[in-house]
Amino acid sequence: MGSSSEKEHNDGHVVLFPFMSKGHTIPLLPLAHLFLARRLCVTVFTTPANRSFIDQYLADTSATVISLPFPQNIPEIPAGIESTDKLPSIDLFYPFALATIHMQFDFERALTTLPRVTFMVSDGFFWWTLDSAAKFGFPRFVFYGFGNYALSVSTFVSQNRLLHGAESDDELITVTRFPWIKITKKYFDDAFRGADHNRQASQASEFHVMSVVAAARSYGMIVNSFYELEPVFTDYWNTECGPKAWCVGPLFQLAQDEPHDDLGDKPTWVDWLDKKLEEGSKVLYVAFGSQAELSAEQIQEIALGLENSMVNFLWVIRSKQYSSETATLDIRGFEERVKRRGMVVKEWVDQKWILMHESVQGFVSHCGWNSVMESICAGVPILAWPMMADQPINAKFVVEEVKVGLRVETCDGSPKGFVKSEGLEKMVKELMEGEKGEEARREAKKLAEVARKAVSEGGSSWSTLQLLIDETTCNKSTRF
Repeated sequence: MGSSSEKEHNDGHVVLFPFMSKGHTIPLLPLAHLFLARRLCVTVFTTPANRSFIDQYLADTSATVISLPFPQNIPEIPAGIESTDKLPSIDLFYPFALATIHMQFDFERALTTLPRVTFMVSDGFFWWTLDSAAKFGFPRFVFYGFGNYALSVSTFVSQNRLLHGAESDDELITVTRFPWIKITKKYFDDAFRGADHNRQASQASEFHVMSVVAAARSYGMIVNSFYELEPVFTDYWNTECGPKAWCVGPLFQLAQDEPHDDLGDKPTWVDWLDKKLEEGSKVLYVAFGSQAELSAEQIQEIALGLENSMVNFLWVIRSKQYSSETATLDIRGFEERVKRRGMVVKEWVDQKWILMHESVQGFVSHCGWNSVMESICAGVPILAWPMMADQPINAKFVVEEVKVGLRVETCDGSPKGFVKSEGLEKMVKELMEGEKGEEARREAKKLAEVARKAVSEGGSSWSTLQLLIDETTCNKSTRF
């Protein structure tokens, strides 16, 4: 996404402030590269424990990385935890997120030492950075880790109190602004629909109100998507809601165009995938992100379903979960039985690299937005298995709106229900070998080409990014 007009903007200075979670940080780092390619200076803020990951990604660039101390002695948060990926339970998310306001003083002190900032892109969870931007007189763009479909549907449902009219959690509700979309209460977390009344719910409400208000007052929203993927919902948001959504993605495409030999000492899973490619074997990739909390019973059902499906698979699972939640599962026996066609990985992997590998032809995913975008960019169809947050709505988008995936079968038919081994086995086979899976694969490959064009010179995302830079640098003498 380099620009032929880069020299016009060699005096812009952008501040990036990703939230302390890999899922929120990973898409913002390619954005840093894109700004640098347009001859803007880039400063990235983070905390000491998260810095090495960012330093590694921005190595050999002119970007500046500044570490801010993470608040200490936060009730409920263990000492030394500076990322949601490391939280012992996702239930601690809201205390963690609310505690970040104590970083504001150090953030603003650091800003006083920097060259004048042209604009800032900060995570939507950092609501307090809007006040900092106003204090220093530069615009704030908010970054949320989801697309315009989930944003538009959730906002319309909330503003029109559609969930309040449902008599049961299973009653279908028509999203009247988009009447082809029907949802139930189960598509939303309890905190969103006001079903909880405990301390955690109170924290969630406080956090969401502050975040939404700050986002509404921001200059715009940076969206990791491309216009052609969600045109109806992007237009709706920009004409009826706001602030303006700037679709500059996919923010993974740049990295995907790089050769696949840049991993240094190759992990075992790389060699394993290469071997499967040499054999001419198709591989199913299975991963549920860094936040998913699976029960021991569910993990056992996954293992049994994968084993019985007879497909080749690469299953990535959080190491602490694999060791603590699978005491009753014969781990060694399972891995021994599937070793010729299956591999279990208990370490961090480069997901976009895996999805781009030629052997990978399917993805069992929780449908976090990053995973959806990475899979679309790779042209890999999804078996949607959402678990929390925006994932059920993303799964609906994947299966019903753009038709690049199938839905896993839950026991009760709900979007986040328990999945038995036989249900997983059935849908894995359909994704990898069935006609519906092949249809989803064809649609995914079509969208991958559209995504590639969007970030190429003159494409929709390329042009949107240039317009954003032009608009903010031309107005840099104006205080926001």
